[in-house]
Amino acid sequence: MAQEEVKKGESCELREFGQSTNTLNATIDVDDETFRRHSRSLVRKLDCTMMPCIWILYMFNYLDRNNISQAKLDSFEKDLGMHDDQFNTAISILNVGYILMQLPSNMILTRVRPSLYLPFWVCVWSVLSGCTAAARNFDDLIAIRFLLGIAEAPFFPGVVFLLSSWYTKRELAFRTAILYSGLILATAFSGLIAAGVFANLDGSLGIAGWRWLFIIDGSLSFFFGILAVFLLPDFPDKSSGLGRWLITEDEKRVAILRLQRDRVSVPEESHSAWYGLKLAVMDYRMWIFVLMLTANHSAYGFNYFYPTIAKGLNLGSTTITLVLTAPPYILATCVSFAVALSSDKLGERGWHISIPMAVAVVGFIISVATLNIAARYFASFLFISGCFSTNAAVFSWASSTLNQSPEKKASAIALINLLAQLGNIWSPYFFRTQDAPRYVLAMILMMAFALISIGTCMAMKWSLRRQNAKLLAEYEEREERPILFTL
Repeated sequence: MAQEEVKKGESCELREFGQSTNTLNATIDVDDETFRRHSRSLVRKLDCTMMPCIWILYMFNYLDRNNISQAKLDSFEKDLGMHDDQFNTAISILNVGYILMQLPSNMILTRVRPSLYLPFWVCVWSVLSGCTAAARNFDDLIAIRFLLGIAEAPFFPGVVFLLSSWYTKRELAFRTAILYSGLILATAFSGLIAAGVFANLDGSLGIAGWRWLFIIDGSLSFFFGILAVFLLPDFPDKSSGLGRWLITEDEKRVAILRLQRDRVSVPEESHSAWYGLKLAVMDYRMWIFVLMLTANHSAYGFNYFYPTIAKGLNLGSTTITLVLTAPPYILATCVSFAVALSSDKLGERGWHISIPMAVAVVGFIISVATLNIAARYFASFLFISGCFSTNAAVFSWASSTLNQSPEKKASAIALINLLAQLGNIWSPYFFRTQDAPRYVLAMILMMAFALISIGTCMAMKWSLRRQNAKLLAEYEEREERPILFTL
């Protein structure tokens, strides 16, 4: 009887992935010790191959899009004849392309090989980023930035979905934080890289320093995109990608069983991508996550403008200013890891999002309330660390809450990240030219969105607490205990 139940559970899980069982032996039972041994081995292999690979790629993803912030301190605007709020528009337009591509991409991802699909887009965005160096005017820049947004859109939601196809919800927040650290450190390193390029290559071969910046970063990310083909896995029941040479058949089978045991509700059978999209849209919790992440993205609208904010503090030369943009982001990386580790260990998400956002609110208040340079620089440590340490918890929370089927989860992740880009579209316009160098209006608006993010966390915790109470009531007469939603 027990063996029949195992077979039934495995069969259900295999149907969920919508693949055949040719590569898995569904008739072999798995005892607890074997399960634990293969689980540890699987996680170790993924941590040593997939995680470093996607970390490097995501770092270049943000380097390639964030270089425009550093270029602003060079002759970028002058060389392209930009004026008024055209720089804001150049930042914003990338997110328009990003929005258009994200959802279709994740719907496609459930039907293709991630180990080929994601590296393909890495190579495309690398070429486009390098093409920024060839821009002659504002129109060229807008066209390149729009296409760059389309090319970069598949990567992040695709990687989050891939991670959630291998890691359990208690492992996911820390791994997502590792992924996000690539974003944060990219922002820190971009200032250091730009300082070196501007100081040593500006004018070399008749090419401006900001153009060298795009050429160098685009070339490096293309190289790592090719390398990713050999280091990314496909889905657990596929003998391709990383599964061809590193992950054993027993480990793939355990990978599927791990996710089966990790789900709150009974998984639905595989359906079309459009059906998964319908399920995601009809789930009101997805819309709370959308508002939560949109508020987060709006709250860290300072990201593209932080070199300009730092320059307004009169910290020194352009080189010194670029170097001093790094420390707040390095601290944010450490805080992000600490928050994610705590969130996974305690099995809690809401407070691990709302408390850092409250710290960010304090930073925004200090920036508005004082003219003291040291205090305002210190405030940047607070709002940068507070804002950037929350997104890993948001995505791991959403992945574990909206996981009834792979199609629904893929669509939900894409929709959440897609609609959250609205925050990245409007937040550049918070920073009006006439408000420099303090940008008081921008600080107030970002503080308001941080407070909205805190409010959505409380709403989600209340909703999931009620749902957990219903689950406990349903299982009251049974011997087994239900797997509850993470609060």
